[in-house]
Amino acid sequence: MNSVHHCLNHPITPATNLCRPSGKHVRVRACANVGEHAPGSLKVGVSKEVMEAEGRVMVGTYARAPVVLSSGTGCKLYDPEGREYLDLSSGIAVNALGHGDPDWLRAVTQQANTLTHVSNVYYSIPQVELAKRLVACSFADRVFFSNSGTEANEAAIKFARKFQRFSHPDEKQLATQFISFTNSFHGRTMGAVALTSKEHYRSPFEPVMPGVTFLEYGNIQAATELIQCGNTAAVFVEPIQGEGGIYSATKEFLYSLRRACDDFGSLLVFDEVQCGLGRTGNLWAHEAYGVVPDIMTLAKPLAGGLPIGAVLVTERVATAISFGDHGSTFAGGPLVCNAALAVLDKISRPGFLASVSKKGLYFKEQLIKKLGGNSHVREVRGIGLIIGVELDVSASPLVNACRNSGLLILTAGKGNVLRLVPPLIITEQELEHAAEILFKCLPALDKGNLD
Repeated sequence: MNSVHHCLNHPITPATNLCRPSGKHVRVRACANVGEHAPGSLKVGVSKEVMEAEGRVMVGTYARAPVVLSSGTGCKLYDPEGREYLDLSSGIAVNALGHGDPDWLRAVTQQANTLTHVSNVYYSIPQVELAKRLVACSFADRVFFSNSGTEANEAAIKFARKFQRFSHPDEKQLATQFISFTNSFHGRTMGAVALTSKEHYRSPFEPVMPGVTFLEYGNIQAATELIQCGNTAAVFVEPIQGEGGIYSATKEFLYSLRRACDDFGSLLVFDEVQCGLGRTGNLWAHEAYGVVPDIMTLAKPLAGGLPIGAVLVTERVATAISFGDHGSTFAGGPLVCNAALAVLDKISRPGFLASVSKKGLYFKEQLIKKLGGNSHVREVRGIGLIIGVELDVSASPLVNACRNSGLLILTAGKGNVLRLVPPLIITEQELEHAAEILFKCLPALDKGNLD
């Protein structure tokens, strides 16, 4: 078990008043099946109808949890029947500002009333403003916008290949290979899935993009030796792996990748789709390591729930990219970029980032205090508000029990890691409440894994 010092001991009360961003208060009941009803009339039976209809008309790509979510405020979500849930999933680490943030809503509605979409045939003001902001607060000199994280990684693949061709125009054997790592996740489109280590994501669609070698995450010697061969276009690495199980890189590992890439002409790509944009308590996860990439991919929280991705590059990389090398109809539209400006304005503030670090430490303390004594809990790990609880059994029974008790959480790794990625605005009281629900639902691990 990790040890966390300076534990803050706040007793749990059966019901705690938590302030919503609007100033209203809601009642939160520890491990209650039904919380306060959402505003408006309740719609009994709607959830069942929606789930049945989904089974008839949707392609079956999602094994969804049996809950329909119809509204949200702050860190709370509601189903049509009025059941309340504390959201520690954030739409898979997307809703950094929670649900219904007033500044985000204002940015979206004002822009929707002004201009929504023009394509990249023309210039638009929010796109350029967002690119300026991203450049100003990062290592990057230029930005390319996409619509998702997997699209951002597809663009990074193309940029890496084009960079090698541009840099070595007379060479017959160009560096076209890629390095990725165990437990990695870079997306589900054909290039990005080729960089994703879990075989079950790739095997149904083979042959995927060739030329990818998977190395052990953190293995400095293996990575250095392969980069030294001189045929690696780029190394893709997550400073903190989310889907893979909340594993953090070491400074030595990332530094060794940076040095080897510099020495042998490879590009270093940091995938911060899940761990970037404030989730670790730094604006960028790699800031904690003091190592800078050539390319960084972003997505999830950037537009606060609207679809966006971004590829941040140095001038050296951007010089290799010409008109027509890549593009997108929808990417970087005025609506999503104005939403992203509202998000970036908030999460980039030093006080906001400091609060994420503080709450992350507090939450880990609570988790270790309440869960650490359970025989199934192997480790609590993570940085800021991207936290994993590794178990020695499947996490699914605990996830299901928590959902039935009003708490939404995710899994990661091989299904044995609880992934806790709440909105970054969550309060310490809400985190304490979440830890209490987890504690009370722990018996589900014994019952569920025996069934």
